[in-house]
Amino acid sequence: MEQDKNNEIYSKVVRAGKRTYFFDVKATKSEELYITLTESKKTIDENGIEQFQKHKLFLYKEDFEKFKEGLDDVLEKINALNNQ
Repeated sequence: MEQDKNNEIYSKVVRAGKRTYFFDVKATKSEELYITLTESKKTIDENGIEQFQKHKLFLYKEDFEKFKEGLDDVLEKINALNNQ
């Protein structure tokens, strides 16, 4: 398994307006794969200085299927509501 010094195997960046999403596949020391989902949002503070707010979610192998099922369900619901 090829990885860098931060245990990162693969990374996908998705830019969406003021937000950027990072989908990173990483490995534990025992080579178990997991995903980190990071949302990075550019903000400007009261002094006019650009900052980035980051929120991170760790998703472990044993939860992949349940997470996918939940995401698929809500996306289907949104699509159904938008088509009414």
